[in-house]
Amino acid sequence: MTRLLALETSGRAGSVAALEGDKLLAERALDPARGSAATLAPAIQDLLTAVNWRPADAQVVAVATGPGSFTGLRIGVMTAKTLAYALGAEVVGVDTLDVIAWQAPRAARPLWTVLDAGREQLFVAHYVAAAENLPQPDRATRLVDAGSWLAALRAGDWLAGPALERCAPRLPTGVHVVESAASWPTAGAVGQLAWSQYLAGVRHDFWNLTPNYFRPSAAEERRP
Repeated sequence: MTRLLALETSGRAGSVAALEGDKLLAERALDPARGSAATLAPAIQDLLTAVNWRPADAQVVAVATGPGSFTGLRIGVMTAKTLAYALGAEVVGVDTLDVIAWQAPRAARPLWTVLDAGREQLFVAHYVAAAENLPQPDRATRLVDAGSWLAALRAGDWLAGPALERCAPRLPTGVHVVESAASWPTAGAVGQLAWSQYLAGVRHDFWNLTPNYFRPSAAEERRP
């Protein structure tokens, strides 16, 4: 069975996971009080020890490529690229909001996934049911005004994502919110989604894989 090492560093609650195919073997959370730069490598080492893998046993490296924290995404993607190069592994990058949709209950359709983008903006994507009721995006990840998006929600919509903690007082009546435990992206779900895409033939070139921020950084916006 193909062995996957999965990394999720898009937000403050990052994690790493080891999988064989879609079977989660072990997962380790990163310390949210410390940056990914300080915690990612030790967590990977601890994970590999727990599943009795050598680094070279990882055949596929999966990573969340965004949206999310600029710093966290850079660290996660660069680590995935470096590992894939050094180990001779393949690499698969997945959208953070697709990961959240993958974690949501299969009955939660239609589904919006949501991340806080700051400045009264949100990253959102919309999903309907596809084969085996898996999430199928019909409106891909994009940046929206929070107020306009909230006003457009309809009774019966399902919502998932870390941004809902902040948006909770403003949610309209009749929408359904996925439980908090399934709203934060996890490395286990990164690995399972990447495995599904890998079986469908998806591979990424580690030379060209980059984080997808979906917006310029503050420094880029200020640049003359």
